[in-house]
Amino acid sequence: MEANLHSPDRRLIELRMAHADLDALLDRAALEQPADELMMRRLKKRRLALRDEIARLELALDPKEPA
Repeated sequence: MEANLHSPDRRLIELRMAHADLDALLDRAALEQPADELMMRRLKKRRLALRDEIARLELALDPKEPA
């Protein structure tokens, strides 16, 4: 049971959920008239970092075989 809580597959799901949450937060924040540009930049940077981590984990879980 403990192994399932820390499995790479579960981590991938958590990262995807966090990325989706940031997408939704950025969408809502963009609708506000006086947008906080610093906050928006930080959120976008965090979203990009999550996307990079997701890509690395996906590659580790399913490495591409040479053609």
